Amino acid sequence: MEKLFRKKNYEKEQIVLYEEDTSSYMYLIYSGKVRVVKMNDEGKEQIITIHKKNDFFGEMSLLDNKTSPATIIAHEDSVIGLLHKSDFEQHLIRNDEIRRKIIELLCSRLRESWEMIKILSFNAENAQDRVLSLLDRLGELYGVRDDRGVIIDVKMTHQQMASYASVTRETMSRVLRSLEKSDVISILDSKAILLNKNFFDTRSNSKRH
Repeated sequence: MEKLFRKKNYEKEQIVLYEEDTSSYMYLIYSGKVRVVKMNDEGKEQIITIHKKNDFFGEMSLLDNKTSPATIIAHEDSVIGLLHKSDFEQHLIRNDEIRRKIIELLCSRLRESWEMIKILSFNAENAQDRVLSLLDRLGELYGVRDDRGVIIDVKMTHQQMASYASVTRETMSRVLRSLEKSDVISILDSKAILLNKNFFDTRSNSKRH
């Protein structure tokens, strides 16, 4: 299967696939991370999700011949494998095991969408709860645990995090400063976010209310 993918190197912020191209390819991440974004009328990004090493995406568009309503951008320097629709149809979709894995993946994508809906709808009037929900989700997806807590192993600007949680950049910065001051999170020298023990206590309390 892997030999069917055409590997390409992408620099940080380089476009991997435009929305109009997503019906022709699926991709596999060999290294790095990409973000899946929807551009609004003002040209600002709404982040849908971030994919990391060994993730693949685009199989649904190859199945129904419709474009994905998103653009794929290299979130950091990455090596991506692209698989054309013709190779997908000729070599993969006829394989029973591959079809089963695709069904499992589609179920996983649906669950991920549900989680994002929870973030966007959870106590929509309370920005801190939205940010806590986002950090919790990022910790689940990209967290690396050590004796201090959980480090979110994906670097995002305040603007990118704000678009993910559907709050303003100013609100995101204000809430993060408040959480850091309260020792709920720590900003490490690498600019990564550490979820401290207090974070999980705070999340448990907010979920109970």
